[in-house]
Amino acid sequence: MPKTKKEFITLLAKRMNVDEKTTKQWIDAYTDTLIDIFKTGEGVTIDGLGGFYVSRRRDSTAFKFNPSQKIRHYLGWSSTYTEK
Repeated sequence: MPKTKKEFITLLAKRMNVDEKTTKQWIDAYTDTLIDIFKTGEGVTIDGLGGFYVSRRRDSTAFKFNPSQKIRHYLGWSSTYTEK
């Protein structure tokens, strides 16, 4: 079952050693910024995570995610990633 936003915030706050309120503000700003970029039709590439792309065609809009090599490696997909 997927993690909820609240569960994700709790995990991230512990990892960053900050309070959950600060982490929620960070996550909300991060999400809003990504959405602002997608609204322009541009994509975003985040090292270690992958690329997010918006593809607009005459009749439709598609949202695509291309996982990073690191994620591909951990999922057992074809990857050039090697652990350091």
